[in-house]
Amino acid sequence: MERGAGGRKMKYVLVTGGVVSGLGKGVTASSIGVVLKACGLRVTSIKIDPYLNTDAGTMSPFEHGEVFVLDDGGEVDLDLGNYERFLDITLTRDNNITTGKIYRSVIDKERKGDYLGKTVQVVPHITDAIKNWIERVSSIPVDGKKGPADVCVIELGGTVGDIESMPFIEALRQLSFSVGKENFCLIHVSLVPVLGVVGEQKTKPTQHSVRELRALGLTPDLLACRSAQPLRESTKEKLSQFCHVPVANILNIHDVPNIWHIPLLLRSQNAHEAILKQLDCLSIATPPDLKGWTIMAEAYDNLTNSVKIAMVGKYTGLTDSYLSVVKALLHACVSCSLKPSIQWIAASDLEDDSAKTTPEAHAVAWEALKSSSCILVPGGFGDRGVPGMILAAKYARENKVPYLGICLGMQISVIEISRHVLGLGKANSEEFDPETPHCVVIFMPEGSRTHMGSTMRLGSRRTFFKNPNCITSKLYKNSAYVDERHRHRYEVNPDFVGDLESAGLKFVGSDESGTRMEIVELQDHPYYIGVQFHPEFKSRPGKPSALFFGLILAATGQLQSYLNRISDSSTEAPR
Repeated sequence: MERGAGGRKMKYVLVTGGVVSGLGKGVTASSIGVVLKACGLRVTSIKIDPYLNTDAGTMSPFEHGEVFVLDDGGEVDLDLGNYERFLDITLTRDNNITTGKIYRSVIDKERKGDYLGKTVQVVPHITDAIKNWIERVSSIPVDGKKGPADVCVIELGGTVGDIESMPFIEALRQLSFSVGKENFCLIHVSLVPVLGVVGEQKTKPTQHSVRELRALGLTPDLLACRSAQPLRESTKEKLSQFCHVPVANILNIHDVPNIWHIPLLLRSQNAHEAILKQLDCLSIATPPDLKGWTIMAEAYDNLTNSVKIAMVGKYTGLTDSYLSVVKALLHACVSCSLKPSIQWIAASDLEDDSAKTTPEAHAVAWEALKSSSCILVPGGFGDRGVPGMILAAKYARENKVPYLGICLGMQISVIEISRHVLGLGKANSEEFDPETPHCVVIFMPEGSRTHMGSTMRLGSRRTFFKNPNCITSKLYKNSAYVDERHRHRYEVNPDFVGDLESAGLKFVGSDESGTRMEIVELQDHPYYIGVQFHPEFKSRPGKPSALFFGLILAATGQLQSYLNRISDSSTEAPR
């Protein structure tokens, strides 16, 4: 048994979900972590995804939302991004457990003969592997301090009753038994819908969900009920009676103005006391200090002015595809006392072909682009929408509109300037046209052309600034280098760097070799920056990403005065 800070046994908080998926288990789990951290406890987290994929790296953003990238290069579920942002921690790839990872580890051991000829079965071999993984990973410090955390919050993905989650349910049942009641707290997130004109809150779905959970050997200690409106006392009493959970332990997570209110909602219902009591931690915990968090949540509610941001991408039909970008824009806007007004523009709607096939959508897309104060082209794969992104970058360049290109967005700016300034009309990326005569973006030499998973340049890499006077260096606290997370398999062709720089596109940041281009800035433009990395993954509430912060400052005419202040003083800019 791993021991937490001060030699205590590790405490586990398990968050499960029932009735339907998409109830917000990830935000609930993150918020529980925030409240426990506010009580003086060190918190780590684990996300269990029962799918067979080894990781999220090969999944379509349309189906599963964005792929979140960690410092160690792990491609993981977007909920780990919520944990990192809410708790300000740095997780590892092993903090995301999948069925694929577990079965692979067990089969690898079987192939090596580690089971000594035994018949390998789901119980005990798979369940033991899950328990051992949880106990091992929960002891890895993620907050920059030494030694294990006090509490590990585990979120079980999917819905109780899903066939693929059964081995995990059994493993967690065994874990709860082996660590003891005082070291294990189960919080079940469920839906309380309202039906009919009477507006009666229905408890039956939650009753069935809890009954199923109990039949599998797990009994919830707390219920977190999702609803549009606050739960009535009569509803709580009914849930308590039929689900065997004390009324005081029935939490209500109703709809709130923004998700930063959820930790405050939990605290106001004394969720921390119920959890700490179950975990026998009342003696080591302090009253929750959420002053800073409260100021942040309420400040956002009171903002009146907004800034229009044109988001030109492929996956605009599902906003979770760009969740970290959206959060980074939120953090940057709030730091400027503004609300983000994101104009979602499908890149394909900007294309010339769209003017003929879908003229209304084409007109609406261009109107949204032209009415925005800044333009952002995020990362993506595949050639769909690329011509539209190129047109957006061209519009930003020619009209001096602040522009931020991330990963693909940087490559788009290189293609656009190659075509329209250098006169290389057929310039393109090898990804989109392998036969292009002017291949300005090439496949990375170390990449794999046959395998998709974990074959990109992934994780935290160092970028060195070539010019200390560039805007990007100033935004990064006048730093000589910056460590940001990457996820790409194509890069700017170094053979074209000289020509592009002569056209005004300056490559101000590169890797240690000096040949892999990481940051571009366009001369004589208020803010036109492209980066090969993904700065959105390290943005935090109250500590916005430097480049997103710079974009919003430029969009509101405040960038130059801010840069002057940075130069004149030792004021620390966002990271």
